[in-house]
Amino acid sequence: MKVLVAYASKSGFTKGIAEFIGQGLRGRGMTADVGEVSAVHDARDYDAFVIGSAVYMFHWAKEAKRFLSQNGPLLESRPVWLFSSGPVGTKTTDAKGRNLLEVSGPNDIDDLRQSIKSRDHKTFFGGLDGSRLKGATGLVYRMMRRSEAAREAMPEGDFRDWKEIEAWANGIADALGAPVPVPDHSG
Repeated sequence: MKVLVAYASKSGFTKGIAEFIGQGLRGRGMTADVGEVSAVHDARDYDAFVIGSAVYMFHWAKEAKRFLSQNGPLLESRPVWLFSSGPVGTKTTDAKGRNLLEVSGPNDIDDLRQSIKSRDHKTFFGGLDGSRLKGATGLVYRMMRRSEAAREAMPEGDFRDWKEIEAWANGIADALGAPVPVPDHSG
């Protein structure tokens, strides 16, 4: 089973999630290539896909949406899982008591999922390091950081939950029929 784990990442946190998922799938005996969606030129060699994007302003990155659109018929014919890297901080609910992982995903995720018939979509907490943001995104970020409310709403740091990501990756491996690792009790 050959799996492509492709991602769109602005500051490296989504890339880190994709690499971790790829490592987990390889640990379960699968062949997993990890790379940026914009660098994938021919996806036909893959049996399954895990595709992720950072979420900015409640939307996936353009290059991730473009990958889904350009490869729609192929993706519809293979197992696909989608993930989003979104909210930051240590709070799990917003001011209205809603689960941040449920309300912070991309607004158009239902349309994206339907367009390729994905098996699942999962939103993970991400990270924020303003020094990694370049161009217009970096400029807007630096302007917003002047506001105390914005600094509170978007704290810098790494908030990824590796156990949650590992459990999701293992669920993908299980669905694809990967062998369950046998614990080594020697030594």
